Amino acid sequence: PKFSPDGKMLGFVSNNNLFIKNLKTNQLIQVTHDGEKNKIINGSTDWVYEEEFSIVSAFKWSADSKSVAFLKFDESDVDEFTMTNYYDQLYPTYVTFKYPKVGAKNSRVSVHTYHIENAKKQRIDLPESPDSYIPRIQWTQDPNLLSITWLNRKQNYLKLYTYNRRTGTLNVLLEEKNPYYIDIHDHLYFLNNKKEFIWQSEQDGYNHIYLYSMQGDLIRQLTKGSYDVTQIYGVSEDKGFVYFQSADKNPLERSVQKVKIKSGKIKCLHDDPGTNAAFFSPSFDYHIHTHSDANHAPSYTIYNDKNKVVRILEDNASYGAIQKNYGASPIEFFKLKTTNDVELNGWMIKPKDFDKHKKYPVLMYVYGGPGSQTVKDAFALSYYWWFQYLARQGYIIVSVDNRGTGARGQTFKKMTYLQLGKYETEDQIKAAEYLSGLEYIDGDRIGIFGWSYGGYMSSLSILKGHHVFKTAIAVAPVTNWKWYDTIYTERYMQTLKENEAGYHDNSPIYFTDLLEGNYLIVHGMGDDNVHFQHTVEMINALIKSDKHFDSYIYPNRNHGIYGGNTRYHLFSKLTSFVLENI
Repeated sequence: PKFSPDGKMLGFVSNNNLFIKNLKTNQLIQVTHDGEKNKIINGSTDWVYEEEFSIVSAFKWSADSKSVAFLKFDESDVDEFTMTNYYDQLYPTYVTFKYPKVGAKNSRVSVHTYHIENAKKQRIDLPESPDSYIPRIQWTQDPNLLSITWLNRKQNYLKLYTYNRRTGTLNVLLEEKNPYYIDIHDHLYFLNNKKEFIWQSEQDGYNHIYLYSMQGDLIRQLTKGSYDVTQIYGVSEDKGFVYFQSADKNPLERSVQKVKIKSGKIKCLHDDPGTNAAFFSPSFDYHIHTHSDANHAPSYTIYNDKNKVVRILEDNASYGAIQKNYGASPIEFFKLKTTNDVELNGWMIKPKDFDKHKKYPVLMYVYGGPGSQTVKDAFALSYYWWFQYLARQGYIIVSVDNRGTGARGQTFKKMTYLQLGKYETEDQIKAAEYLSGLEYIDGDRIGIFGWSYGGYMSSLSILKGHHVFKTAIAVAPVTNWKWYDTIYTERYMQTLKENEAGYHDNSPIYFTDLLEGNYLIVHGMGDDNVHFQHTVEMINALIKSDKHFDSYIYPNRNHGIYGGNTRYHLFSKLTSFVLENI
């Protein structure tokens, strides 16, 4: 639900229809009437837009609270996927939903406006192929002017349109093309002067901030350099600044800065060693500064607009005491070079009583997907204590960010285009070979663990790197990209028809004959994201290759595999598998 800017009305979606409630008169306006499950969605998004464009609410209020713009999804022709759930009944239950897989039909998406005073609805027809995307709509500061972000299906060509509700005119405000793909973001800010807007782009090879006129002319590139802007926190026209986070020091760390809109002059607010982040008040008179590093939990401090401390909210000193009491081993960073002379970042956790004259087994942790990072100088709780427990049992835990990961510019991130899995796997294998050459590591006892994209990576690694990996754990893995959704997969791989070799050469199911070590595959049967189908097909391929393996199946659980005793049950298995097989 969204309040109108004047606070007098509330917009919401119910049963796939858009409603507006007048909070003063209690009048309820039903804007649309054709909403229907698995067919028509008004004002909200379908599965694939929610997952891959990070948008759920698909309606926007105009600045004067008199109009609403919304997206309509017609998913009638989208193929359905059915999951089976078991609840101690005579028959299982079935959940069927629309899920477009690679090369298949997407929802047909259209843009509409509704003017409250005269109850007038308008459909905005873009002069583009219907087989494309509309990932964002946003009103400008002019209450009659709506911006529409259009993206072609290959996701390498973007247009930012403006539509005038009064005149019905449609104009192209900005165009952007990329040799690989364009990532969609929410960093579009129309200034109150109605003359300019802020935009984020990778057009110079790194993620940076730009100032454009409302005629679409570039006024100024506000940030420049061989580093990525990783977050824009907002714009204060009163103060004349854009506030943002960047990896300006190195890919592992983050700074909080502000840039003067009129001059492009940058001032650093926080660059303490590690990761700095911020949350600003609407007036930008105050902000909460968050700071952590790999070995220290976050602290939270309020600052005023002079960047002076107002109050410490939480320093997490007590958490540090817990780490000390339990004897947590520090995370240590390192670098390695592959045979292609590419430098990769990694971290390592050693046993508390580490002795460089001993030989230790290793568990590598991988995710490795486009733009991601597991190697950052920030506190990451997800697996922290599990890794600490394994280190206490005598294991060295390692993570390495392969090519394709983030905060190192477009060339490094997008070099995996059309070959997802190829270079990432090569780098994980080279990292394992590097580790096996260290005097304190037993090269015959190296394992790898990953979840989702990481499960895909761990599967490929033990197959193509069977000479160096003894054991692999794959949780909820993709096993062939042809079974994944349109938006994510086609962004990086195009369609199966266009890139058959890219799909085949980097799919674990076609290389199961290479398995020599211990392999555990885990999946939730209620996974609506990476379908259970991926694991079933992998098991079929392993059987065909006469390869033995371990599997754990979780009925009714989704991609996160949790609920009740589930997580404890899962990690008990993962732990025993590591202890017994590495």
